[in-house]
Amino acid sequence: MDPCPFVRLIIDSLALKLPLATRRAGSGVYPSTTPCYCKLRIKSFPSQTALIPLCSGAAGDSSPPDSATSSAGFHIDSATLRRLSGKSIALRVSVYTGRMGRTCGVTSGKLLGRVNISINLEGAESRASVFQNGWMKLGNEPAKPAARLHLTVRAEPDPRFVFQFGGEPECSPVVFQIQENIRQPVFSCKFSADRNARSRSCLPSDFTSINNRGWMRTLYCEREKAGRERKGWMVMIYDLSGSSVAAASMITPFVPSPGSDRVSRSNPGAWLILRPHGVCVSSWKPWGRLEAWRERGSIDGLGYKFEIITDDGLSSGIPIAEGTMSMKKGGQFCIDSTSRDSALSSLCPIKGFVMASTVEGEGKVSKPVVQVGLQHVTCMADAALFVALSAAIDLSMDACRLFTHKLGKEFSHSQQLSS
Repeated sequence: MDPCPFVRLIIDSLALKLPLATRRAGSGVYPSTTPCYCKLRIKSFPSQTALIPLCSGAAGDSSPPDSATSSAGFHIDSATLRRLSGKSIALRVSVYTGRMGRTCGVTSGKLLGRVNISINLEGAESRASVFQNGWMKLGNEPAKPAARLHLTVRAEPDPRFVFQFGGEPECSPVVFQIQENIRQPVFSCKFSADRNARSRSCLPSDFTSINNRGWMRTLYCEREKAGRERKGWMVMIYDLSGSSVAAASMITPFVPSPGSDRVSRSNPGAWLILRPHGVCVSSWKPWGRLEAWRERGSIDGLGYKFEIITDDGLSSGIPIAEGTMSMKKGGQFCIDSTSRDSALSSLCPIKGFVMASTVEGEGKVSKPVVQVGLQHVTCMADAALFVALSAAIDLSMDACRLFTHKLGKEFSHSQQLSS
């Protein structure tokens, strides 16, 4: 099982020094300790935005910054690497003062200046390269004091395994490994929708006793009206020999909050991602836990939070990914230490890129593409865990649909029995 070549373009050590006259430009311009930001653009790639802290010292001082931040960076796949072979690309960094966002369709921040860095990715899939490391002047007018931007731009090899579901996870598809133009079957999925949720032989023996953190609500509620909860969904992942190597099991039903038709953040549904444990075929160990809900507000989104389960059991977990993606457009579920906030990064033992999975918007046909970092896969069973997690986040898009909307027949237990 060979990985695909990927390169990660990293932009970090971002910091800014302003000339004295600019620092005292007036009240309200710098509302926080990080009042400036930058937009990073490369042609044909989605743009990135990152906050930039202000540094003490004169603008002409060449010493390293006393504080700095990083951007999410750019992920460059093997097809793009082939297309860019022998060519240089330009990274444009535009620095703004003021607040991020737009007001009445106009960018709120004031442009302070731009810098351009030339990048050649030839051979970057096999060796690290540094294209810029230090201070750069913003602006080309020699008579005026200029701000200075500190940044490091580097490329690192980031090989990944790439998998794709052959169909929607609820349709029990085959999962292929993708290597350039080669598609090789490596896993198969079996989706089930046990409406009664009475048999869970693959779940750990202590999962029904976890109530102290709101991780379990009662699965059996006779007072719930039919169709007002989505429960009992499970995806089993099998290798080519037919052995089960991972599973995603819905342990907390997706139920609408009182007086509404949506799953709320205060009462989310949840999945356990499980791996085989011991020699017993039916013995499983929790690896991760995924919560999902439907956000209210200006953006109708799928909210999620993923935790790694520690050896202390289900009563403790380390959050390593959380965010929101559009219910209409979908998005990407990603576990990546460089794109998490500082609070999550300090807690997480996992570093670097871990995985990314595509998620289509509600009502759209979804065949998730899953990327997994090479360093996180030692065997096929490791890769299967990320495939199971990808299925869980994709199915959460369906589980969080408004309860006024009916789900497809694939989610019907009676339909599964008849087939």
